[in-house]
Amino acid sequence: MNRYIGYLLVLALLLVAPFLVYPVFLMKLLCFALFACAFNLILGYGGLLSFGHAAFFGGAAFITGHAIKVWGLPTELGLLVGAGSAAVLGLAIGLLAIRRQGIYFAMITLALAQMAYFLFVSADFTGGENGLQGVPRGTALGIFDLQDNINMYYFVLAVFLIGYAIIARTVNSPFGQVLSAIRDNEPRATSLGYDVDRHKLLAFVLSAGLAGLAGATKTVVFQLASLTDVHWHMSGEVVLMTLLGGLGTLAGPAVGAAVIVTLQNYLASGALSAWVPVVLGTIFVICVLAFRRGVVGELRVLLRKTF
Repeated sequence: MNRYIGYLLVLALLLVAPFLVYPVFLMKLLCFALFACAFNLILGYGGLLSFGHAAFFGGAAFITGHAIKVWGLPTELGLLVGAGSAAVLGLAIGLLAIRRQGIYFAMITLALAQMAYFLFVSADFTGGENGLQGVPRGTALGIFDLQDNINMYYFVLAVFLIGYAIIARTVNSPFGQVLSAIRDNEPRATSLGYDVDRHKLLAFVLSAGLAGLAGATKTVVFQLASLTDVHWHMSGEVVLMTLLGGLGTLAGPAVGAAVIVTLQNYLASGALSAWVPVVLGTIFVICVLAFRRGVVGELRVLLRKTF
């Protein structure tokens, strides 16, 4: 009951947030929160450390931007095309990567993601180093003008809630329980008769698709898809968000994304603008050394001891 009350309070806060905080900043936060939650599905619950998730995030961003701007697809359909393309790319990469474990899995995903990066650099439809600019926001359901920031915020909020609900349902399903068992003890899961590779691959594809949905939504918000979205630095940032918020918790990655995006936004305009990577790196070291469970994980333990 306390959990549901907490969710309702957060939802109420999100509904009134655009009247209190700059909506575009909130939309960026929600996009990265969904990206981090999608990544947490394979790292926190599947035990698979991927350094290539920027390929899905940025790849879907470019494909959605091209689909809406050049093909003239509606905004909703453009997002689905981007998320679907990310899922297909995730299937191709996952079929190769899940054959290995640990650091080898991470290096394979990084290598394949870098191949995707150079593909987007050289492709004509991406605009190269200039990126894909002038992507129209369009309308939602053919009624709501998404050029209005308030309308756009609630559209992004709906996308985030749908993605978060999919992740929550997956984690709390029998599939999610088997995935956690594979993370904790893969040989035992195999001995119990579960198809370990199949479960890993399904989780990887779902995570890639939702990461692509986050990247596609970000393109519509900013009307721009850039090479930054597909660079390996983006893969590193989502790892930091997940670990900072709380690995293996539903809300943790969203909290971590909120902290990182807020710091990047406010530090970039101040005297510490050149030191943003150093500040984020310091936070990461402190988190690893002192808060192994992340912000949400430590709060959960503290509440259990208190009550």
